[in-house]
Amino acid sequence: MTRLDFTSHRLCVHAALSVGATVELTREQTNYLVNVLRLGEDARLLVFNGRDGEWRAALAPQGKKSAALRIEAQTRRQEFLPDLDYLFAPLKHARLDYMAQKAVEMGARRLRPVLTRRTQASRVNLERLRANAIEAAEQCGIIALAEVMAEEKLERALADWPADRLLIFCDEAAEIADPVAALRTAGAGFTKFAVLIGPEGGFDESERALLARIAPVVRLSLGPRVLRADTAAVAALALVQTVLGDWRG
Repeated sequence: MTRLDFTSHRLCVHAALSVGATVELTREQTNYLVNVLRLGEDARLLVFNGRDGEWRAALAPQGKKSAALRIEAQTRRQEFLPDLDYLFAPLKHARLDYMAQKAVEMGARRLRPVLTRRTQASRVNLERLRANAIEAAEQCGIIALAEVMAEEKLERALADWPADRLLIFCDEAAEIADPVAALRTAGAGFTKFAVLIGPEGGFDESERALLARIAPVVRLSLGPRVLRADTAAVAALALVQTVLGDWRG
């Protein structure tokens, strides 16, 4: 694994990155760097945009409300996340923030909120979801940005399910078995995956019937204890990454 620099501040920007480029910072970014962290002229930090890799940059304050970055040299080439979708029933506020951050840390490429019959929250603040995804990437040395997709009903998300993406349906009602063996068997030959975590109240019978008709799908037990949705997300993604994803080296 590449040795990462966690001593430098990291910042996600939207502009293209190349040697000699100048990147104007938003007011919020300027306030954080200049007024909160009190970084001065020529302070070095790392920047990324999810497309052009990671770069070292120098800060150029332009007063208390504006600043720019001078892009100096590339430190890492662009990396890409595994082709792993994370489908989840939205939670409320802080627990949704936590779940989004952990999914990004675990390497999910897409965050896909799905509305089930027992979903706690019917509306999702997508900007807040994106902000949490970016914050997790900034803090953990990730330079690929997870895509945040608009919420949709579970039925719509499952319609015309692609035959080349294995759906890993985490089901508290599934028979308790060895999840590693189940994933290894079901995942053979696949390179695209999706993990589905339901709401706190679980799936209703009509949703279970719908999921039973999806192909390819594997019902996965996460052990003998019922987990909260945010805990289940971490457990399931860790299992998938270990058996099928990029934790295998």
